[in-house]
Amino acid sequence: MYPQFNEQFTAASRQFADTAAQINRLTLDNAEKVFGLQLAAFNDSANATFAFLGQVAEARDFDALKAVVPNGVQIARENVERAISTGQEVYGQTLKTNEAIGQIAKGQFEAATEQAKSNAEKVVKAAGKVAK
Repeated sequence: MYPQFNEQFTAASRQFADTAAQINRLTLDNAEKVFGLQLAAFNDSANATFAFLGQVAEARDFDALKAVVPNGVQIARENVERAISTGQEVYGQTLKTNEAIGQIAKGQFEAATEQAKSNAEKVVKAAGKVAK
């Protein structure tokens, strides 16, 4: 009886470890993609902002400064749009990852339920044979 229990426990532990490794891999892949998206957006926004600040620094009089201001507004608008777009991409990527994790968990629950049913049926059959 004990060896059978140990084998079942070992199999369940192995399955849990494999599942945890799959989920961790998905989570790390998601974090890598999210970080890459956000870093690219930050890089683009920083480049645009520093280019604008360079134009402001080159302005020598008030008229030149007035000519640069519309560029600043445009850059600010593009930065906000970029941030919103990146946020939506991050949300979508995270949602896909969570769905994949949910499918893994669902599969594990279904496998555990099937195994429990199988074991219960074996016990019922064995009890029926003993009762006869």
